[in-house]
Amino acid sequence: MAELQLRFPNEPEYLQAVEEVVTSIEDIYNEYPAFERYNLMERLCMPDRVISFRVSWVDDNGRVRNNMGYRIQHNNAIGPYKGGIRFHSSVNLSILKFLAFEQTFKNALTTLSMGGAKGGSDFSPRGKSDMEVMRFCQAFVNELLRNIGPDMDVPAGDIGVGGREVGYMFGWYKKMTREFSGTFTGKGLDFGGSLMRPEATGYGNVYFLLNMLQTRGLGLEGRRVAVSGSGNVALYTAEKLIKLGAKVVSLSDSDGSIIIPDGLTAEQFGRIFELKTAYRGRLWELEEEPWCSYHAGVRPWRLAQCDIAMPSATQNELDGDDARALLQQGCIAVSEGANMPSTPEAAHEFLKARILYAPGKASNAGGVSVSGLEMAQNSQRLAWTAEEVDDKLRRIMADIHAQCIRYGRGDDGFCNYVRGANTAGFMKVARAMMAQGIV
Repeated sequence: MAELQLRFPNEPEYLQAVEEVVTSIEDIYNEYPAFERYNLMERLCMPDRVISFRVSWVDDNGRVRNNMGYRIQHNNAIGPYKGGIRFHSSVNLSILKFLAFEQTFKNALTTLSMGGAKGGSDFSPRGKSDMEVMRFCQAFVNELLRNIGPDMDVPAGDIGVGGREVGYMFGWYKKMTREFSGTFTGKGLDFGGSLMRPEATGYGNVYFLLNMLQTRGLGLEGRRVAVSGSGNVALYTAEKLIKLGAKVVSLSDSDGSIIIPDGLTAEQFGRIFELKTAYRGRLWELEEEPWCSYHAGVRPWRLAQCDIAMPSATQNELDGDDARALLQQGCIAVSEGANMPSTPEAAHEFLKARILYAPGKASNAGGVSVSGLEMAQNSQRLAWTAEEVDDKLRRIMADIHAQCIRYGRGDDGFCNYVRGANTAGFMKVARAMMAQGIV
């Protein structure tokens, strides 16, 4: 860690992600002297390749605009690079390196053949016209297309990159390469996309939560669940929770949070879903509704009375004070829908309290799992039914949970899911790297 901090002093998110993994796998790493002899840990922590480029595009007023674009190809020991593309003003090298590092272990947990990568730009689609978004996506892919391909690197969506953006990027890639391949996932159903891909991260998180609750003989019916975010992950998490009889008591966006004391009804959720997906609206537009209260500029963790928390917005959104507030009100489980949404202090509080706590690399792996299933369908030129994909997703999440139990359960029966997920993912990648030599 000291060496990495000297090399990358201005990348706090990346260093945070690495430290969490390194400290939790230290014991098992030291059981294999060959790992140290081949300097495996340092090789694994540093990305294979960092690609950065300028993206120049023209807005609707004819003005030339410039953004930075990136692709971090972290590790392909177990399969082609795989990971989303994020368009958001906060995107920088540190955030993308942390996400690519996390993606490497997350993808290893899925049991599918996928390496780890991440990409993006500080471009924000918010407030842009469809034509501006299209021109940016085309310019972005124009710089990236030599470094991606179905057996090389397969991007997907992420924050700011949904079906519209993936469609534009895939269309330009297809035109420039003159090939129709499964180079992007998250595509539309009419041109190679998979059923259940939009729902996969949220649904998969709920499936993982159910597996955790079952270890203590608990269920989800009637449980009060606080969810943050109102993007793709949060919305489908809420949808599945409502179908299973839980009470969703919060959602949020970058402007603030809504609290729903009695839990969302299906009708109320439908209105929020339409607001966020069809109209790209903001939650403050609901502040006059009698069934919810709107709170500007805050996350829901200290506002919503809940049994379970599912942070599904962005990294480091839940801090130590939030964690202590959740524990004080009797929170029994935290299952992360976003990537690294809990700060190290918050994670420490959850583990110290010995509640059920699932890190994102395990609990939100459903999205990339169904992306992997989309890749399989593209390769076979087949389309599976929603029921087939959902069944495979359930089995993958159950298998990830079993791996966490295998490596994370202590002699006293308590499962440290952070240690379990990190160790299981690390061992798979480490064995593959060792077998392939110094490459």
